Amino acid sequence: MEDSQYRYSYTQNNNLNNGGKKGKKNDNIERISQPRIGGWIAALVIAIVVLILSNACCVVTAENEYTLIKRFGGVERIVSEPGLTFKIPFIESEVKLEKEVLIYDLKASDVITLDKKTMVADCYVLWRIVDPKLYVQTLNSRIEAESRLNTTVYNSVKNVISSMNQTDVISGRDGELDQAIKDNIGDAMTRYGIELVSVETKHLDLPNDNKNAVYERMISERNNIAATYTAEGESEAKKIRNATDNEIAIMLSEAEAEAEKTVAAGEAEYMKIIADAYADAGRSEFYAFVRSLDAAKVMMQGGNKTLILPEDSPIAQIFTILE
Repeated sequence: MEDSQYRYSYTQNNNLNNGGKKGKKNDNIERISQPRIGGWIAALVIAIVVLILSNACCVVTAENEYTLIKRFGGVERIVSEPGLTFKIPFIESEVKLEKEVLIYDLKASDVITLDKKTMVADCYVLWRIVDPKLYVQTLNSRIEAESRLNTTVYNSVKNVISSMNQTDVISGRDGELDQAIKDNIGDAMTRYGIELVSVETKHLDLPNDNKNAVYERMISERNNIAATYTAEGESEAKKIRNATDNEIAIMLSEAEAEAEKTVAAGEAEYMKIIADAYADAGRSEFYAFVRSLDAAKVMMQGGNKTLILPEDSPIAQIFTILE
């Protein structure tokens, strides 16, 4: 509609220049169109100003961040919950900080153990901001925070490993070493508003230059230790065998003595029974007769059945009795 009015006004101006009679109508059209253009421009300017002010007033806080509202360089308030908040334009400013757990990877460095052996330690740190105000007041940026972490953790790693032998360092790689490093740091980072979640050792090894020599020395040491354990075991086994042999000898000796006592007691009982059985004269003669027959039987074994006896022999008396 405006473009048609402009074209119409332009035509009337041309007619006026050519001596036409429609000049008054053209003046009225120009006076009508100019206020409308000014209104649109004012509305556009107001909309732009409102948009700028709304953008300057509104602050959006994400779930994984803190928002610090600062006024004249000082922290006015801290927004830790996600959502929309407001600030005073041109007076207050906002600073965003990470609320989630962050990771910082330290550079691999050489450390020396208690037994003067060099090792290469490569660690990383999990940390987070727990006091945003203190963090902003003590540290200017995340770069400075990571610089503090690097210095603190490296010194702790060096101090802990320097107080341990190499074998203890190697055997502590399943968690004890990391916990010792964290305990050595303690609450040193809380003065910066930082919490150390954990310190992890991702690589702990020997330098490449002397790795083979160290491995050979370690193998030799382990062989010596194994030989010592073997000798101690053999010595202990020998002691056990000697003690066992002595116990067996004592037990056998005691058993033999007890057996001899039992045999002697049995023979004594046997003799007592025999003595009781042949206590009178008739039984005694019969016993002598039986014994003489047994003796003759023993003497007449073999092919020769001839028995020569003196007259006073107990065996000869048997035959005399039989006659």
